[in-house]
Parts: sequence; C-alpha cells; structure tokens
Amino acid sequence: MASIAVISCCVASGIGEDDIGGGGSDNDFGESISHAELIEASRFASQSTFGMTYEGIEEIATAGRDSWLEQQFDIPPSLLKPIAEDLITRQDSGEWEEFVENPFVLRNVIHRFAWWQRTMTAPDVVRQRVAYALSQFFVVSDRVETLIINPYSLTSFYDILLRNAFGNYRDMLREVALSPAMGLYLSHANNSKADPENNIFPDENFAREVMQLFSIGLYELNIDGSVKLDSEGRPIPTYDNDDISEMAKVFTGLTYAGPGHYWGRNYFYHADPWVFSLPMIMYDGYHEQGEKVLLNGTVIPAGQTGMDDVETAIDNLFNHPNAAPFFCKQLIQRLVTSNPSPQYIERVARAFNGESGSPRGDMKAVLRAIFFDPEAEVLGGASTFGRLREPAVRVVSLARTFNYTSDSGDYFNTGYRMAYLVAQHPLSSPSVFNFYQPNYSPVGEIADNQMVAPEFQITNANTIVGLTNQIGLAIFYENQAFHTYQPPFETPRINLTDYAALAGNASDLVDRLDIVLTQGRLSRGTRDVVLETLEKVDDSTQRAMVAIYLILISPDYAVEN
Repeated sequence: MASIAVISCCVASGIGEDDIGGGGSDNDFGESISHAELIEASRFASQSTFGMTYEGIEEIATAGRDSWLEQQFDIPPSLLKPIAEDLITRQDSGEWEEFVENPFVLRNVIHRFAWWQRTMTAPDVVRQRVAYALSQFFVVSDRVETLIINPYSLTSFYDILLRNAFGNYRDMLREVALSPAMGLYLSHANNSKADPENNIFPDENFAREVMQLFSIGLYELNIDGSVKLDSEGRPIPTYDNDDISEMAKVFTGLTYAGPGHYWGRNYFYHADPWVFSLPMIMYDGYHEQGEKVLLNGTVIPAGQTGMDDVETAIDNLFNHPNAAPFFCKQLIQRLVTSNPSPQYIERVARAFNGESGSPRGDMKAVLRAIFFDPEAEVLGGASTFGRLREPAVRVVSLARTFNYTSDSGDYFNTGYRMAYLVAQHPLSSPSVFNFYQPNYSPVGEIADNQMVAPEFQITNANTIVGLTNQIGLAIFYENQAFHTYQPPFETPRINLTDYAALAGNASDLVDRLDIVLTQGRLSRGTRDVVLETLEKVDDSTQRAMVAIYLILISPDYAVEN
C-alpha cells in the first residue's frame, strides 16, 4: 500500500484539496497569528529549511517571511570542520580509548558525525538546507576511500558550500575547483602539463564535469531553461572534445597544500589531515603554459601564471549565458518543485544575472527569487507543481520538527542504517551524477505528461519500505533509528511532550500536525484514517507517536505541493 500511495502522490499533486479547520495562535507577545499565516509560514519553512518546530513556524509567521529570511542571511555559518577538529582532539587525548579499538574506524565517520550535528542543531537553518541542495549539484562522495579516511576532506568541502550558500556563485565555483577533495575525486590534483614523449597528457575528468555538471550543462539554453535548437531542430552542444582538452590544460599544476608541500604530494604518503583543509596550490612548472581557447572564443594568452589561467576559466564559465538557467533550474528543483515553469526559471535566472540590482551570481538574490516567486507559493494548485521529498530530507525533518535531543547536545549519527534502508546519505552519492538525474522521469503518467520526478530514481519497493521502517524506528524505537557507532556515543531521542499534551483531543493533535507537516494540505481521507486509528490508542504519548507516524508515511506528506 505504501508504494501505491507514494507513486500516486507524486503523479497527482494537489492531494490536500480539503481545507481542514484549526484556529490560529498567539505568539510570545500576545499577538494573534491566523491559521492562514501559520500555513503560509509552514509552507515557506518546508521549502527553505529541513523542517521547523511549531514554535519556529510561529516565529516566521510573526516576523514575516521577508524579515525572517533576512535574519537568517545574517547568521554566521555553522561549519562542520570545527566539529571534526574537536572530535579529533578528544580522540587523540584518549577520551574514547577504552571503547574504540581501531582509531581509524572512528575517523572514517567523523565527517558524518559533523554533518548530523550541524544539520540537526544549527541556528542557520536556511543555510544548512541550501548547502545540502548545493551538495547535490557540486558532488563529491565518501565512497572514495581516501576521502572517507580523512576527517577534514568532506567537512572542509561541505564548509565551502555553507560559506558560499549566501555568497556568490563564482566564488563557490572557484573554491570547489580548488578543493583538494574535488581535486582527488575528479583527478585534477597532481594533473601535469603534457609530455608527449612519455605519452602524458592533462587529465580531462574535472574539465568535463565542471562544464557538464557544475556550470553550463550539455546544451545551449534560453534564459528560461529551454534548449536552443539549430536550423535543423537539433540541440546545440555547449562544448566539444576540443573545448574539454583546452579546459583541461587550465587545471594543470595544482597539488595539495600544507607544510612541506611539493609537486606531486600524495595524501597516502603524507597523512597530515590538514592537507584536505586547505585549497590546492599551483606549481607553474607543471602548468600548461601555452595559449588556450575556451568557450565562446575566449583566449587565454600564453605565459600567464597558472592561477591567472584558472581565474580566467572560472570567469568564462561564470559569465556563460547558460550558467544562470542551468544552475537556477536545479536549485529550484532541489528546494521547491521538480517541474518549474519556464517563466519561474527565467525570473530566477534574471536575478542570478543581476537584474534585481544585486551583483551577478549573488546567492541571496537567487534565493529570494526562488522562495518568493508566485509559483513557489502554490498550495494544492497546478498539477505540475510539487516534488517528492527525498529520504534524507524526510529523516532530518522528523528530527528537527520533533525536538530530537540528547543529554550532551551531541548527535553522533553515522547514518549507515538510513543509507542502507533508503539508498541515500549526504556526501555519499554513488557517482558525480548525484543520487538521481535532474531530468529523470519515471515511466507512467509523469513521463506521459513530459514531466520529471528526479527523486523517483531511488524510489522503489525496497526504499519505500526502508524509509517507512526508518521513520518508524525514529518514532517508536529511537535507540535503533540512528546508528551511533558504539558507546559512549549518545543516541538522540525524540521529545513529544507538547504533542502528548494535545493528544487528549485527537482532532486538535491532527490539526497541529497538519500545520507542521503537511502545510494545511492533509486530505480528508488521510485525516479520517488517522482519527479512526487514534480512537484505539489510550496513552497520550503513544497516541502522538501513532499520529505522527501515519502522517509521515502518507502521500500527503511525501509530496510537497
């Protein structure tokens, strides 16, 4: 039944057409907040964060979306690397020696500890959500052994996304290109200039993917994201093999930084973890010095320094007409809807291009355009609107919405149980192409209507049951939901005090859950099933658990629409 429900919910957005009752509330200042204001705040939170408590939704409603978002822009980034540093220091001091026989095993999961800690507790909730969306655009993965054994590799990379989530796309693209984690993942670290006599030529891996995946895509686009066609009706490629070869020459001469650095430095022989916390540096003697011709005829003259070449190449990609629609469409897909209209894409792309008054590439302008676009405010509207909530977002949302906590405030979750059950974990994609393709369309009604549903690429009978089980574990068996390695690491636990207090009146409980989970879209059918089931549960805490569980596994919640 779960699989049928989830499939039907993504095909038919507008599930919650029934308006369910429920009054407003008073905020901390005694001001009345209407039900409609709470619903709108909840909708906004569902797109811009991993999930909010009821009190957090009230804060948005009281401040207003615009003011609240500007407040979020002002919060300094909560980074992952400081957590990794703290854990390494504690381990090196022998704090966990009696519990951890092999210290390298623990270091393999420190980046996951750091991600869960920040994601579940950080106050910069919008930044955390946007960074996660960016991590599915700029992809590296702990499935590469060297990255997983170094606790600074992926924490430092993710911090690039956190720092630049409210910064500028160009700065982010540059930092990604110089990231040692990316340099290893896409093999442009220690990429040397050509030596034809020894059959050595620049590696083209990063050069290809920085164009195909991180900046401009495969085909020329109009500003609304539609594909440009030549006179014979065929898509126009953005680059060819010569362009890849020329771009590859740019990214030669880069190697790992750190004390005692030298050309060709290899992490395996220099196990200083700081190697992966510093940007790569240029050795001009190993950089291709000749002239290079980049996209749209941009010429890099011979004799520039290697870093000057890199800066020119980043500008070449950043200023390409495709950059705005290609990047913005995917960011909309990750945050709001799988099938944004051409008009929606164009409005956001124009903000990227600086037409809203901000500099080109300004992420704040892009996010304002995404979140405040009229199309983002659709509730149960157009049949093309909405997106299937991906498993990682649903699990984190559960934790943030229902006050998961621990005595120490630490959340030492490895995420391996979740990854096993739902085939997804942040920073653990099976390839540089992410967990799913942005243009993936499952066979059936979605494909027949020329729509896409990317998250369906990892949605099958196994992952649907796995996600249902993960949600059940998190609610009913919290000590089994999050894999915490072993003692003395704490398992976070759910806090349902507020919802247990509402459970005496099942209708009030469901009304509250409708606000925080389904943005007022809970269908009459789902509501009736939940209420009928609650009649059989006497204990208030158990009643709250059952209600939350049933709504979280329902199609009403599975799809944001």
